[in-house]
Amino acid sequence: MTIIVTGGAGFIGSNFIFHMLNKYPDYRIICLDCLTYAGNLSTLEPVMDNPNFRFVKESITDRAAVEKLFEEEHPDMVVNFAAESHVDRSIENPQVFLDTNIIGTSVLMDACRKYGIKRYHQVSTDEVYGDLPLDRPDMFFTETTPIHTSSPYSSSKAGADLLVLAYHRTYGLPVSISRCSNNYGPYHFPEKLIPLMIINALHDKPLPVYGEGLNVRDWLYVEDHCKAIDLVIHNGRVGEVYNIGGHNEMRNIDIVKLICKELGKPESLITYVTDRKGHDMRYAIDPTKIHDELGWLPETKFADGIKKTIKWYLDNESWWEPIVSGEYQNYYEKMYANR
Repeated sequence: MTIIVTGGAGFIGSNFIFHMLNKYPDYRIICLDCLTYAGNLSTLEPVMDNPNFRFVKESITDRAAVEKLFEEEHPDMVVNFAAESHVDRSIENPQVFLDTNIIGTSVLMDACRKYGIKRYHQVSTDEVYGDLPLDRPDMFFTETTPIHTSSPYSSSKAGADLLVLAYHRTYGLPVSISRCSNNYGPYHFPEKLIPLMIINALHDKPLPVYGEGLNVRDWLYVEDHCKAIDLVIHNGRVGEVYNIGGHNEMRNIDIVKLICKELGKPESLITYVTDRKGHDMRYAIDPTKIHDELGWLPETKFADGIKKTIKWYLDNESWWEPIVSGEYQNYYEKMYANR
C-alpha cells in the first residue's frame, strides 16, 4: 500500500505519518508538503531515514508537481491534511485559504481521477457547521447538520468538502471525509491555544484570552484522531462523512487556568483581549456514526491528554524554541499587541 499524505509536516499530518509507519511497517508513505510557516521539517526527523518514507517539497496547488509525483509513486490512497488552518490568519488574508484549501483539493482529486486511486480522504473540521449555543448542552453536530460557516477558513474547508462530494457524485471518485473537533498533543504549532499558553506561561509572558474565555471547544487528542482516520480510509464507506469528536468539552478560560495550575504559574498572567470577529461560541461533535460503523471511540481523557501534552512541550524545547523566536513572533505581535 502506497499512501500520499499531504501536509504531513504539520501538526496532525505528522502524527498520522508516525502512526501509519508504526502500525503498517510494510506501507510506503510519501509526505507532500510545501513547508509554509506551519510546516516544520524537523518534525519528521524521526522517520526521515525510514526506507518506506519519502518527503517531497511541493505545493498541492502545483498541478505539474502533483501529477509528476503520481506518475512516480502510483499511490493507492491520498489523505489530504494540507490546509491553511488558523482562523485569525484567514481573517487577515482570505485569499491564500481559498487557493490552498479549495484549489489545492481540486488539483489532488484531478490527479486521483487521472491516475486512479482506491481512496481519496479529505481531512476537514467541525467548524464547517458553525457554532452551537452555550445554553443548549444537549445539542451536537452530526453528519447531517447543515453547513453554516463563520470565517474565511471554515468557508474554504466547507467549499472543499462540497467539491469532494461533487467529485464522488459526478466522476465516481472513491472519497471519504472526516470532520474533527479541536486537536491537541505533540508538535502542535505554537500559535494555537494550548501550545501558545504553555509556552507563554513557561516564559511568564501574558496569556492572551479572547473575550471572557467562555467559548467552548470539544478537544480530541491527536493520536485518537489518527486512529480514527486509519479506520475510515481502510473500512469507512465511500462517499460518506464521519464526525470525529473527543467528548471533551472545555471552556477556553478553564484550559488556560488548568495549564497555569499544572505549570505552577499564577492566573494573574491571564490577559483578556478583544474578541475575534465572528467568534464561534461552542463546538461539540456527536461521533455516534463512526462508533457504530467502525467501532471507534476516543481513548484519551482531557485530564490525561493535557498532562502528556504539557510534558511533551517541557521535554521538546528544541522543537518549538526556533519557531517562537522566528517569523511567528512578528505575527504574534501583530495579532495580540494592541488588543
